[in-house]
Amino acid sequence: MEDSAAVAGLLWDQWLPLGVRRLIGEALPGGDADARALAVWLAGVHDIGKATPAFACQVELLADAMRDQGLEMPSRAAMGPDRRLGPHGLAGQLLLAEWLEERHGWRGAQTGQFTVAVGGHHGAPPERGQIKALDDHEELLRTPGPSSSTWRRVQNELLNACAAHFGVEELLKAWEAVKVPQPVQVLLTSIVIVSDWIASNPDLFPYFPDAASHSAEERLSRAWRGLDLPAPWQAEEPHGTVQDLFASRFDLPDGADPRPVQEAAVALARELDSPGLMVIEAPMGEGKTEAALAAAEIFAARSGAGGVFFALPTMATGNAMFPRLLDWLDRLPSADGTRYSVHLAHSKAALNEQFAGLMARAGSVAAVDLDGAYPESGATSRAGHNHRRAGAELVAHAWLRGRKRAMLASFVAGTIDQLLFAGLKSRHLALRHLAVAGKVVVIDEAHAYDTYMSVYLDRVLSWLGAYRVPVVVLPATLPASRRRELVEAYAGRAGAVAEDAAESAAYPLLTAVAPGGSALIRHPQASARSTEVAVERLSDDLSVLADRLDDELVDGGCVLVIRNTVRRVLETARVLRTRFGAENVTVAHSCFVDLDRAEKDSRLLQLFGPPERTNDRPTGRHIVVASQVAEQSLDVDFDMLVSDMCPVDLLLQRMGRLHRHQRGPHQSDRPDRLRTARCLVTGADWKADVPEPVRGSVAVYGRYALLRSAAVLLPHLDGGAERPVRLPADISSLVQGAYGNEPVGPEHWQDTLRKAHAQFKQYHDDQTERAAVFRLGEVGKPGRPLFGWVAAGVGDTDDTPTGRAQVRDTRDSLEVVVVQRRGDGSLATLPWLKPDGRERPRAGIELPQNATPVRFAARTAASCGLRLPMQFSYAETMDRAIAELEQLYLPNWQGKESPWLSDQLILALDEDCQTRLAGFTLRYSPEDGLEVTRDSND
Repeated sequence: MEDSAAVAGLLWDQWLPLGVRRLIGEALPGGDADARALAVWLAGVHDIGKATPAFACQVELLADAMRDQGLEMPSRAAMGPDRRLGPHGLAGQLLLAEWLEERHGWRGAQTGQFTVAVGGHHGAPPERGQIKALDDHEELLRTPGPSSSTWRRVQNELLNACAAHFGVEELLKAWEAVKVPQPVQVLLTSIVIVSDWIASNPDLFPYFPDAASHSAEERLSRAWRGLDLPAPWQAEEPHGTVQDLFASRFDLPDGADPRPVQEAAVALARELDSPGLMVIEAPMGEGKTEAALAAAEIFAARSGAGGVFFALPTMATGNAMFPRLLDWLDRLPSADGTRYSVHLAHSKAALNEQFAGLMARAGSVAAVDLDGAYPESGATSRAGHNHRRAGAELVAHAWLRGRKRAMLASFVAGTIDQLLFAGLKSRHLALRHLAVAGKVVVIDEAHAYDTYMSVYLDRVLSWLGAYRVPVVVLPATLPASRRRELVEAYAGRAGAVAEDAAESAAYPLLTAVAPGGSALIRHPQASARSTEVAVERLSDDLSVLADRLDDELVDGGCVLVIRNTVRRVLETARVLRTRFGAENVTVAHSCFVDLDRAEKDSRLLQLFGPPERTNDRPTGRHIVVASQVAEQSLDVDFDMLVSDMCPVDLLLQRMGRLHRHQRGPHQSDRPDRLRTARCLVTGADWKADVPEPVRGSVAVYGRYALLRSAAVLLPHLDGGAERPVRLPADISSLVQGAYGNEPVGPEHWQDTLRKAHAQFKQYHDDQTERAAVFRLGEVGKPGRPLFGWVAAGVGDTDDTPTGRAQVRDTRDSLEVVVVQRRGDGSLATLPWLKPDGRERPRAGIELPQNATPVRFAARTAASCGLRLPMQFSYAETMDRAIAELEQLYLPNWQGKESPWLSDQLILALDEDCQTRLAGFTLRYSPEDGLEVTRDSND
């Protein structure tokens, strides 16, 4: 009890962000002092439920010692299954409520908002049915008969002592009148959980301390030093010019000015009465990321946020953002000796070399409870950061690596799933809320999230507004209806956006709102950068595509072809390689093993990145055939674009890879024929009365979104070079038209559009209904206890394929580790892998089957993870595939001895890099990735 309470006090004083402390303090009459006392007291009494027969009977030797003192109890066996009705958290909640009523005169209805922190400290606040069930079995709290009064006396003695020792006796009377907001109840619960976990760590708090040589204060001090948690960020608001701010935080060229969108974002952040939600809609290349970080610094200083969480759509984009976040942190003003905890939050973070380097330097703290930690990694240098400027030390703290604790680090880049999990009813949800309640949250690529994900996102935004968490949302552009939904979810009220502002088609556009407030709208100018893109239709015949590219590339040039499915990527690449040569065609899609995917992204940036960062751009003809992986986050630049028909906002994203950078005056460094930006739209039968998208595109995006997008593009498609798409000027009007409710397209399209809309509406409603099943409820009224907060939820969840499928509308998918089986039957890492950052060879490392692979070999193999495509997500096929994969079970690769490979499914390719699995033939190459074909005889 003393250890937990003492830890809570230190967490309050040295680790919790100011904004969290402030929110709790505002709920109590004595402000911060009351809030600290309440947190310490709840941590101190949280295990009072262990002073019950239901708990104490578990160890007979110890139970006998208690019986000797008059605390009679049946044996564990004699208690039978009813004992499960009295878990010690729930028992503690009931005992504390009873004590408040009987000793301090509280009304029963007032106790739950405080006692739920005790009842929920093992991850799930009790449900009312559970409370009643234990209430009906008092024998689990006190053994009936003569010893009942002894049990009651001991329980009351402990609670009385806690009230006196932790200084709340005189405060309880005033607290009875308080109506504690539900967000505050969540935060108090999470503080109790963290305090409990730390105090339960026997490496920090030995079970049998040497009381003769160490006082309680020394014991606490040694434990806290051993834990060594970095303090939260204490941001200082930058008061200089925007020019000064950007020059000091980012790589702003000498004499260059911040872009108008960046200027407007900083001005709006400073103008808001209190930090809130800011939506920055601006075209690609306008520096939205830098604008968000600048706004976050201002918001953090004003709100007391202790860090930043940058949420991104994929692991790849998370990996790309992580070094940018570290670079920004390097430039923040900080006192000597300042340490910031940082984390990369996705399931394969430990395979990221920059993050692994930080982990290797962090030392270790023993894990506690059931919170599994990432495996240790070998020492790895942090590429590009070997010569650090004087400033804060960045720490991937050992205690903040577990799947339930990782998000508690101050600065986190990770996938959007980590944020959406805060809206999913699951165990230890309070910790996820504490993690985001103490930060500024930045949500990137917000236009990329479908209806299913948006159901969760909107609910999370409503809780973030209740916590007064500053949020910055970064879409390229949003439909007006979606913009309104985001703002109203955060503000907590309908009508937060005025009707004329909500329908604004201005672009770029900034929208901001404080919790409970009304939106402010700003219309900054776009930067001087603009592009006119001639848009044309192109037949979906691959020979037509090859002929057209042959004509266009007569003088050389670099073309990006984006297909909507991996199958179409590979089909297209085969045809184009026949025409242009394999060396002139590059493939990029999601079905590459992790190391190959990273190498592919790096090579694309090397060849097609900004002019100032690469000298390797092909001088002849080169074609990149890619899936949607080329749509976002990669800063690549092509002379010409060919795209499958897709929703217009995504097509505009794709166009952002076209003439992205200036190459000579008036693009004079590009081939003559390609100095005008041109986008060819294919993937549809354009000769039909109503365009008919190819089946794969319909499966991915739906016919309605595709047809409406084609309809708003018609004037540009028909106008050709005479009516180009002007970027960024046309972006908003195209998006609002495609996603609006007004009729679009020719009259003879309307019947097809109505039928497509009916299908879309049914699918949309189905997504909404399915997402709502496990979605967290709305923020309840102040004073209403969190009883049943995560009832009928999903249990434990984490960043696994199954966990991600709960917040994304995806099927469970199979992930495998790909290795090669040689002719002699031995296993090895893939033969083409390049050396790591320290030039250690990774190709062809032997993986012993009768022994545990060495750490480097195991980590290299684990870095070749691959998610199998949709064919393997259907139940029957998945079950069959798992059964076949599990035939290669290697006991020496399991457990703590091999954390990288333990519990992984191993896909062994033969010497020709092929294998058969569940009725399919799988072929893999570093050039084309995974290709799957159904066996003809299956």
